[in-house]
Amino acid sequence: MPHSRNRCIYIYIISILFTACSPQKKDISRPNIIIIMADDLGWADVGYNGNTFFETPYLDQLASEGIILERFYASSASCAPSRASILTGMYTPRHKVYIPQGYSMFGSGNEDHYLKMRWKVPTPDMDSSFFSFPVSVNHVEPEIESLAELLKKAGYVSSRIGKWHIGDDNQGFDYNSANGEPGFITNIDGDEQRFYADTMVAERMTDAAIDFIQQYKEQPFFLFLSHWEVHTPMAAQKERIKYFEEKAAKLGLTDFNAVYAAEVEALDHSLGRVMKTLSNLGLEENTLLIYTSDNGGLMGQTTNAPLREGKGTFYEGGIRVPFVARWPIVINPGTSSREITIGVDFMPTLAEITNLPLPSKQAVDGLSILPIFENTESILPRQVFFHFPLYLGGNQYNKVLPVYNSDVKLWRAVPSTVIMEGPWKLIYYYEYDNYELFNLDEDLSETHNLAGTLPDKEAELLKHLHQWVKETNAPVPNVPNDLFTLENLN
Repeated sequence: MPHSRNRCIYIYIISILFTACSPQKKDISRPNIIIIMADDLGWADVGYNGNTFFETPYLDQLASEGIILERFYASSASCAPSRASILTGMYTPRHKVYIPQGYSMFGSGNEDHYLKMRWKVPTPDMDSSFFSFPVSVNHVEPEIESLAELLKKAGYVSSRIGKWHIGDDNQGFDYNSANGEPGFITNIDGDEQRFYADTMVAERMTDAAIDFIQQYKEQPFFLFLSHWEVHTPMAAQKERIKYFEEKAAKLGLTDFNAVYAAEVEALDHSLGRVMKTLSNLGLEENTLLIYTSDNGGLMGQTTNAPLREGKGTFYEGGIRVPFVARWPIVINPGTSSREITIGVDFMPTLAEITNLPLPSKQAVDGLSILPIFENTESILPRQVFFHFPLYLGGNQYNKVLPVYNSDVKLWRAVPSTVIMEGPWKLIYYYEYDNYELFNLDEDLSETHNLAGTLPDKEAELLKHLHQWVKETNAPVPNVPNDLFTLENLN
């Protein structure tokens, strides 16, 4: 036996060595959280997904330093419902925001489209018989708990900078600005000023974001940086538009929009400034930085190939969006996941990360994807859903669905519900009393409708779809439109 003093030294040294060699669980309970959201940025618009014309070097760097969720879905095919789902963790039938305008939307010059709807659904300037179920016009009820209100319980200070689009109530954010100017709020009494054509708004918003990070670097903070780009009407710095015009000409490309490309670059430049700020302040290690989009790219402005169609549709081009997350203390760099994830997953994920209970007064539909970040376990099996009870008109680029009992394509979306499970995707159309079935592992572009070929799988998916509709009290149109006509189709 060693001498007692030597024995104590021996035990002390062994204990140090044991501690050094043993894996130490790091404290991840209160990371800084930054969500950067683009507006209408398509899945195929980014470099890490193979786009060689648009330039996203900072996003590509972020992807190499973090994780790519290859099958991340916005919770809807347009901005307001998607944002409401991220904010609340609730599917659209629960918060009742289905479309930015609240009611069926036809577009300029299509005022007679209500004559082409099979069902009566909430529609502007129509009588009360069309309002057979409630919808919300860009409004999340104040009593619904938001991400900002959830995180406040863990001592977070929060800031929302940029596009809001979901009501008058700011849902618990401590600091708000629509355009980067301190306190500039435009969503009072439904009057929301837009900044789509402001060529400097991304810079001002990023300035404000950096100021917020610097001011609150000593405590946990939540930043929601919600850009106005690349939504129409588009505008960008003239020299950057010229750069992309010359690049397209040099490459012999005719199907790329130089203004759009310049806006994509502006978004990426903003991300780069945020990344540099975190690095300079030594905040990278325990900051969860997420970059995503609220819905797919708008056809006519960009192409979502190999995904089918775009914004407003429930094909992959309308709902599958970029998603990159970096959190060095947890996420292994250069990783990716093909598991299905969706916007309603934000709330349960952030609740688990911060050791907070989920809200008790509202349903939370998502799942925590922390296990995917940690690469510790799968969240499968799971099903995700989309529900749209209205009509959405299209233009020459995105008329993808026909008028009932005709071959004339008029709509981007009609009343429908979607279920996804593994590679399977089933879109049930109340408009046509039928459905489409796709295997996305084998048919990413959704070119082969398998409906009618796999009766057991179809029956299983339809059963779960209808159960979900019932559980969420999702409105299903059932009042025939007595004004419906096939006359004057064009």
